[in-house]
Amino acid sequence: MIAADLISNDLLPLSTSTTGKEALATMQDFNVLHLPVVNHEQLLGVLSEDDILAHDVEEAVGSYQLSITFPLIRENDHVFEVMSVMSEYRLTALPVVDEEGRYIGMIKPEALLNYFTQMASFSEPGAIIVLEMHRTEYSLAELSRLAEAEGAAVLASFISSDLKTAMIEVTIKVNRQEVEDIVSAFKRFGYTIKGVFTEQEYSDALKERFESLMNYLNV
Repeated sequence: MIAADLISNDLLPLSTSTTGKEALATMQDFNVLHLPVVNHEQLLGVLSEDDILAHDVEEAVGSYQLSITFPLIRENDHVFEVMSVMSEYRLTALPVVDEEGRYIGMIKPEALLNYFTQMASFSEPGAIIVLEMHRTEYSLAELSRLAEAEGAAVLASFISSDLKTAMIEVTIKVNRQEVEDIVSAFKRFGYTIKGVFTEQEYSDALKERFESLMNYLNV
């Protein structure tokens, strides 16, 4: 999956002649806090709600000083790069440009959520196991080997970490609902189990976290 596949077609960028008042109305209508500012096909930057409120709303946004100038993704960038940039700048609309640097559209967080929920590894039945370990102890091959020894397979995994510590949290999905034997195997090999979730429990947790993020972004 690349950035071009995630572009939303229901929302247009702002032109330099759009007033701050008009931009605020568009943000409210589409439930976003950011919009790209484009002059013809040239991306000038991203306008935030705070930018508008710091200026005269009756003036054209082309006269504004933009606080976010360079957050962009090229059309062939991988979805992981999209996630990284969107998270770094906490954007509700991420501009995308082609290989010549011309603006071609924007990506909203909902597109990322839809992508991950439609992935086969998320749609297939199974259970979620969350482990905690030192970052030097992480080996997906080893975790997969232990799961396979119990007759299961790892369908997906991802890592979350706190740069302030050496510990990481590894979330894996296996293709079985009953995972007591897999959990026991992990424990025997010294892994700390942070949580075990059924498919529905994890789906509900993801939905709750996504809704909390959206509420935060729309404060």
